[in-house]
Amino acid sequence: MGERATATHCNTLQHTVLHCNTLQHTATHCNTLQHIATHCNTMQHIATHCNTLQHIALHCNTLQHTATHCNTLQHIATHTVTHCNTLQPTATHCNTLQHAATQNDEHLTAQQCVAMCCNVLQCVAVFLGVVQCVALSVLQCVVLC
Repeated sequence: MGERATATHCNTLQHTVLHCNTLQHTATHCNTLQHIATHCNTMQHIATHCNTLQHIALHCNTLQHTATHCNTLQHIATHTVTHCNTLQPTATHCNTLQHAATQNDEHLTAQQCVAMCCNVLQCVAVFLGVVQCVALSVLQCVVLC
C-alpha cells in the first residue's frame, strides 16, 4: 500500500470510529430516554392510584360526617321524645284546669289559671312542632344511611 492509500484508509477508519462513537452516544441517549419514559409511566401510575385513594378518602369522610349527623339527630330525637313525655302530663293537667275554669264561677282565679295554662299549651305546641321537625330529619337521615 502506498502512502496515499494508507492515509485514505486511516481517514476511513477515523471516520468509522467517529461514526461508531456517535452511534454509541445515540444508543446511550436512547437508553436514558427509555429509562426516563419508564420512570414517567411509573409515576403516572402512582399518581392515578393516589387520586383514586384520595377520592375514596373523601367519600369515607362524607360518610363519616353523615353518620355523625345521623347520630346527633338520633340523640336529639331521643331527648325530644323524653322531654315530650315529661310535658304530656303537664298538658293534660292544663287541659283539666282549663275545663274546670270554664265551669267555675270564680272568674279572676279562672282567668289567671287559663292564662297560665295557655302559656304552657303554647310552649307545648311549639315543642311538638320541633318534635315533628326532628322526626322528619331523622327519617331523612335513615333514608340517607
